[in-house]
Amino acid sequence: MPTVSLCMIVKNEEDVLARCLESVRGFADEVVVLDTGSTDGTREAARACGARVEEMPWPGDFAAARNRSFSYGTGDYLFWLDADDVLLPEARAVLLAWKAAGFYGADAVFLPYHTGLDANGAPALVYCRERLFRREKGFFWEGAVHEAVAVSGVIRHCPAAVTHQKARPGDPERNLRILERVAGQRPLSARELYYYGRELYALGRFPQAARRFRQFLRRPDGWEENRADACRLLALCEEQRGRPRLRWLLEGLRCGAPRAELCCELGRFFLEEGRPKDAAFWYALALTRELREDDGAFHLRDCYGFLPCIQLCVCYDRMGDWRTAERYNEMAGHWKPEDPAYLYNKEYFLRKKQ
Repeated sequence: MPTVSLCMIVKNEEDVLARCLESVRGFADEVVVLDTGSTDGTREAARACGARVEEMPWPGDFAAARNRSFSYGTGDYLFWLDADDVLLPEARAVLLAWKAAGFYGADAVFLPYHTGLDANGAPALVYCRERLFRREKGFFWEGAVHEAVAVSGVIRHCPAAVTHQKARPGDPERNLRILERVAGQRPLSARELYYYGRELYALGRFPQAARRFRQFLRRPDGWEENRADACRLLALCEEQRGRPRLRWLLEGLRCGAPRAELCCELGRFFLEEGRPKDAAFWYALALTRELREDDGAFHLRDCYGFLPCIQLCVCYDRMGDWRTAERYNEMAGHWKPEDPAYLYNKEYFLRKKQ
């Protein structure tokens, strides 16, 4: 059976680190924690969990820090997590089975990443990340922020999800500061431009985000999944600025079969235009799209079930077909039985039957 080294970079994570390390007990044979300048009890918490602690000043570059942390790993496979990530028991069981199978000969293994958990623990945002690497392949991280590894060889996708359980707010402008520093030193790659736009969008800086997304979309080397997402986010930026957005939603259709996120935005556009029949077409199309956690794209989970159903309820009610509207509301309830919109609609349809 191969050995696994968990290699982490941390700073001031004493409140969550033990939770993370406990969640990988029995899977990781070695834990290396690279501390980048903690002023709390992070290093002591790591050692109490049996981790080997190394130190370096924060270099202002996530790839540099991750590469340093990987340099200390001695296992057959190198594995990474952030301090506020955990392996839930069912995910750990799957990973243990994969480990027993030698990770099926993989040189790199991708795992789903579940973030933005709701009150029921369901993730709002899902995507996949490269998580396990055969050490002898010498893979390395690139990118000062939103770092990634260009993997090759035998690549596997394991269904065991890493769950992001954020305990406290972080520094919302940290990544933006890094990108701004890099942009002052050299031209940004297409991938960096895309993430630059996402960081600005998340901070509500819509004119600046729109400019970066346009720069990204003019690049011929942008990944299609990122292009589709950039079109959707650019449309939302334009909406926030009181400008027409349909052009960018339609531009997103040039990026291949539409994802459910884009279908839902087109549905919302037509519903707000007073065209519920056209809106229903797009929401119904969203329901046909498959949520794939292995394609690397960012996916808003609600767009693959609950949101199209609850909006189709609205569309058919406005078209005067309240029985079909009620059917879609019940479908929405299967996804989120405690959601206020579903419960309100349920009472609404009960009153219509009286």
